[in-house]
Amino acid sequence: MSTTVIIPTPAKAPARPLLPRLLPYLLSLPALIVCIGILVPFFTAAWYSLQRYNLAMPLNREFVWFGQYLDMLTDPDFWATVRVSAVYAASTVGLELLLGLGIALLLRERTRFNNIVSVALLLPLMTAPAIASLMWKLMTNPNFGVLSWLVALFGVHDFRWASAPSSAMFTVVLVDIWVYTPFMMVLLLAGLRSLPQQPFEAARLDGVAGHFVFFRITLPMLAPYIVTATLFRMLDSMQQFDIVYAMTQGGPGDSLMLFQVRAYLDFFQYTNVGTSAALMIVLWALTYALSNVFIKQWLKLRERTHGAA
Repeated sequence: MSTTVIIPTPAKAPARPLLPRLLPYLLSLPALIVCIGILVPFFTAAWYSLQRYNLAMPLNREFVWFGQYLDMLTDPDFWATVRVSAVYAASTVGLELLLGLGIALLLRERTRFNNIVSVALLLPLMTAPAIASLMWKLMTNPNFGVLSWLVALFGVHDFRWASAPSSAMFTVVLVDIWVYTPFMMVLLLAGLRSLPQQPFEAARLDGVAGHFVFFRITLPMLAPYIVTATLFRMLDSMQQFDIVYAMTQGGPGDSLMLFQVRAYLDFFQYTNVGTSAALMIVLWALTYALSNVFIKQWLKLRERTHGAA
């Protein structure tokens, strides 16, 4: 007599709702849109940089490959732009780093007064750079500017500020320092307040001199934050446009012809699309190289800090 064995069929797993399956793609969609919005203009500029293309003569477009980049190597105006951009970036970043670090050290202790002062010092950073430039343009006016009046009290009359090639760089660097020093201060103050206190307490108990503590303990531990702040400000200074253009439009003469300012004038004033695009690609290459150098240095400092810890 045979027996029939009935094997139960496994129940089907309930189908997952549609929304959880689509959620990862929906969350990544904004990043994809931003990526497309960045890459399309970049490759468009790279394509135009390989052409001699002037909007005044749109039918005379000529594909020259890397001819415009080779022309830049023998163009004194290009090397003047490189020099002016390097001087501007080095001056602003160096001075802002020193001032930001000094202010951060003064505000290191968590007191109510220091917190109020640190918030008040952020006000220039909340001002649009173009608006800040217009404010400084009024303050440096030789006829009614308050800064011109102040320097006149010290015997300096008819100081030309941004209207003279000899003082134009000084003026725009001063405006940049006023606007962006709070940015350096915030980053370095956050780094100082996040450092472990044990080494400083041990040094205080041993009676170690303050300058020794600063150079041998504070600075090495703060180095990753310094590199991070310097990287952000260096990249922004290399791409500076609004302060310089609002103050002098690259003048007097070519004394403040930074990369962004020259590319803007080449495109909108001289309608030279190819040259403007080539300048922007060169600026991108410079900022990319600087980013790699700073990031590698930051990784080395972080490994050294973790190893010492």
